[in-house]
Amino acid sequence: MAERITAADASKISGEAATSGDTAPSPEPERSGRPATAAGTAPQSARKQRKRSDAERSFTDLHSGHKLAKRYRLEECITRLDGFSSWRAVDEKLRRAVGVHVLPADHPRSAAVLEAARSTALLADARFVQVLDADRHGDLVHVIHEWLPDAIPLSTLLQTGALEAHETYEMIRQVSAGMAAAHRAGLAHLRLTPGTVLRTGAGLFRIRGLAVDAALRGITAAHPQRTDTAAAGALLYAALTQRWPYPDGAYGLRGVAGLDRNSRDSLATPEQVRAGVHRGLSDLAMRALVNDGATAASEKPPCVTAIDLIAALDEMPRIRPPETETELVGGYQPTTYQQGTYAGGPRVPAMHGPLPLGPAAPPALPGRMGSALKWGVSALLIAALGLGSWQIADALMGSDTPASTPSPPGQPRPEAPGAEVPGQVGSGPLPVVSVRDFDPFGETGSQNPDAASYVIDGDPSTFWHTRNYFGPGFGNLKPGLGLILDLGEPQQVSSVTVDAIGSHSMQLLAADASATSAPTSFGEFSAVAEGAGASVTLTATDEVESQYLLVWLTELPRGDDGNYRGRITNVTVSN
Repeated sequence: MAERITAADASKISGEAATSGDTAPSPEPERSGRPATAAGTAPQSARKQRKRSDAERSFTDLHSGHKLAKRYRLEECITRLDGFSSWRAVDEKLRRAVGVHVLPADHPRSAAVLEAARSTALLADARFVQVLDADRHGDLVHVIHEWLPDAIPLSTLLQTGALEAHETYEMIRQVSAGMAAAHRAGLAHLRLTPGTVLRTGAGLFRIRGLAVDAALRGITAAHPQRTDTAAAGALLYAALTQRWPYPDGAYGLRGVAGLDRNSRDSLATPEQVRAGVHRGLSDLAMRALVNDGATAASEKPPCVTAIDLIAALDEMPRIRPPETETELVGGYQPTTYQQGTYAGGPRVPAMHGPLPLGPAAPPALPGRMGSALKWGVSALLIAALGLGSWQIADALMGSDTPASTPSPPGQPRPEAPGAEVPGQVGSGPLPVVSVRDFDPFGETGSQNPDAASYVIDGDPSTFWHTRNYFGPGFGNLKPGLGLILDLGEPQQVSSVTVDAIGSHSMQLLAADASATSAPTSFGEFSAVAEGAGASVTLTATDEVESQYLLVWLTELPRGDDGNYRGRITNVTVSN
């Protein structure tokens, strides 16, 4: 049975207020064998009170310039509420901007915040703002996450108007895919709002605050996946209409009556709120929202999980990006009527004249001389066109070099295009049957396996990526990691070309030709070639025959956000 929660509950969860966890637990009874007395408990109570006062004092003393863990220098306070604060800071060790959440160590939610942050850090999905560190130092607990200086929250984007259909489609697809990955890992956001969805300078959408934002505010839900899916539906509704689909507006958007327990009217569809809305996306928003009357707008069942949203998007015809308007490369020649003159009358200059088309033509030569010159020029043009056409046809048909241009003495005569040169082996791309990630020195043995196939899809905008590391050498945690290419059967391989985002150091290794399955240890591969760059061709010095090739990354580039990670867009194998 599909999980369902009420519209009022979803509206409450999507807002700013916390729903639980604001009170401290009751102190545990004395566990020693000696009964507690008033005289014995008074000093202990005083010590606890003094310790709590010290923690509160450490938290309230935070200011710009304060340094946490002798490393993170606080720069600007972004949020201060409900016993915690959020800051923009500088990681002085790696010299990069980071975001910081700080709260007292004795805060009733500090343990939940640490657990949520550490669980989120293990996900390592590029669709989320990554948690870089989470720890307790002295009387304070801090969570360090990426800071994206070029990212813009969806709430800010919507201040200027609704998104166009293609950008809305990309937003909901990327958000749904990210939440599906989080749900598979047992994580939920519970506070997915226009303020936590960011569009980067590259046009990608990333989600911040996974699990951590809810833990900071004490937000819980009986059905976490349904809550996140309903929130994604609200994001889609807002992107299409520039309105928040609940009676009370939020995030700078006006509300829409309908999704309320006491409302007599059903929620208006995005098509009814704003003209020109994409019908398929409008229908999907209604199916995802917590709306018992969703089937009133569509005969299709409600979407209750992120997987349902992805399946619905796959069934929808692809929405293409808008075409750019063709720019005019030249002006037009106005007539005297357009300029407000009459034949023979004085010409009045135009206030907005056309672009010049070029220098004016010289006056025609009079008499027979002019006619002869015209015919002569025409004949030369016809001859030039004929000669050019003959040369083009000769080149296309692959004719040999003309006898009038013999090869210099002592040099071989060049062959016609497409002719086979003796001693030269032809090369061409080899099909790659499958790709899988390979991390034999990691804790889980895998990194971002769902995106491995992107390196052979031919699309330069998609890529496989590693986790973030504190240095180019994987933070000294491992010698490297990479991708295993399966060619289907043993093949003669001459080179492998790797295209990446940023300069990577890498090696090409090959398994023995007799291997019938992909190796599971690094030692089963043999080194073939190595190189470095953003586009590297790894060429074998000797003949290599193998079914399984390993593209092995040894050093990672630093991204614009200061993190070190590998990103491979395309891999091509040639024989």
